[in-house]
Amino acid sequence: MQFTAKEIAKILKGTVEGNENAVIWKPCKIEEVEEGGITFLANPKYTHYIYERKATAIIVRKDFVPEHPIDATLIRVDNPYLCVAKMLHIFNSLTEPPKGRSWRSSVGRRSKIGKDCYIGEYAVIGRKVTVGNNVKIYPQVYVGDGCTIGDNTILYPGVKVYHDVQIGANCILHSGVVVGADGFGFAPDGNGSYNKIDQIGNVVIEDDVEVGANTCIDRATMGSTIIHKGAKIDNLCQLAHNVVMGSNTVMAAQSAVAGSGKVGSNCVIAGQVGIVGHIEVGDRVTIAAQSGVTRNAKSDSILLGTPAIDGVKQKRNYVYMRNMDALVKRIEELEARLKEKEQKA
Repeated sequence: MQFTAKEIAKILKGTVEGNENAVIWKPCKIEEVEEGGITFLANPKYTHYIYERKATAIIVRKDFVPEHPIDATLIRVDNPYLCVAKMLHIFNSLTEPPKGRSWRSSVGRRSKIGKDCYIGEYAVIGRKVTVGNNVKIYPQVYVGDGCTIGDNTILYPGVKVYHDVQIGANCILHSGVVVGADGFGFAPDGNGSYNKIDQIGNVVIEDDVEVGANTCIDRATMGSTIIHKGAKIDNLCQLAHNVVMGSNTVMAAQSAVAGSGKVGSNCVIAGQVGIVGHIEVGDRVTIAAQSGVTRNAKSDSILLGTPAIDGVKQKRNYVYMRNMDALVKRIEELEARLKEKEQKA
């Protein structure tokens, strides 16, 4: 499929500078873009590529001022990064989506499958499952009894959804995701062994949630583990039983929230963050990579380190730690001088 620069600019609500009839047929990375390709400039450190490569069109900010002549057509927009996301969606949507139900799949009794769904080879859907319209269930997916899946949701190959899980509309679960496995609940019996605590709750994933590959979301002991609308969870994350994640919160890879931890809305959780159980993180909190959150966090705070504290204080502490040898040496010298003075007195 081909587009002109004018057509793409109209979709992105941008303006064209250059040849509006330039033909574009593929999106490219800025360092690899070539004739017929469109790319974007959002990070200034990549600016030199727009002069070195032969792009047909480049998405740039409205206030971008080139330092050298550019042959490519410029599409000026308010937010290049957001616009490239829209552009990639356009190109991706041109791929013919899979349709129909494979005869190698299995659908249990009293299950309801909506219109225009795709159910791939060896997918298994249990009993009393409700699947909305335009849902895509790829090969080797398992959906347990009593589950609900909303319209336009995608379950990629190998997703496993245990019984009674509720998944909303427009969600994406990538390969290897497990939703609804038992939470880690065991009661010590006093003799060094542990008794399993049955996990009889469920998981509720609201609309517009995306979950990365091999992430696990455990079912609640009682009640529900809840992922609210618009949350985005990266690969290899763990959300334990009875966790609540607020709307539009994002979590990067290898991060985890322990049992009954609550994370507010619009938070940013970087990679390899650990949040202990039974604490509350407020709204719009930013947690830096590899931080360990061990206590409640107020809304609008920035946390860093293990244990995580205010980011400004932690950076100051880091400076002190980096200079610890010099500080210790100064203290030893001061103690020696003080001792020398005491001896002379």
